[in-house]
Amino acid sequence: MRQNAALQTESVTANVSIVLVDGMWPRGGAKKDAYIDEWYRDIAPSKDLVEWFSRDRDRWNDFYEAYRKELRERDSTLAQTLREHAQNEGLTLLFAARDEEYNNAVVLKDFLKRTR
Repeated sequence: MRQNAALQTESVTANVSIVLVDGMWPRGGAKKDAYIDEWYRDIAPSKDLVEWFSRDRDRWNDFYEAYRKELRERDSTLAQTLREHAQNEGLTLLFAARDEEYNNAVVLKDFLKRTR
């Protein structure tokens, strides 16, 4: 399982599921040109949490824990579907944040690996 900051415009690997995991479509990216298999906006952090975090690295630890809490409290169907993609054909989590180290896909990837 990997994460990628840019919208794919062509398939990276034919056997990998590519899933956008943001609540909003990335600015400047045309839906018709993007190569994604799914857009799971319901697994993204809440709008309030995203606005509070606002890419402030000083808030990372609190964001990390708060988003994990949101993920635990939600219906686990989407998380389980993502786990199955990762196990069966591979999975790329797409996100729009510029920061590749501190974003929701990092938290989601860790959550998917640590929980069952």
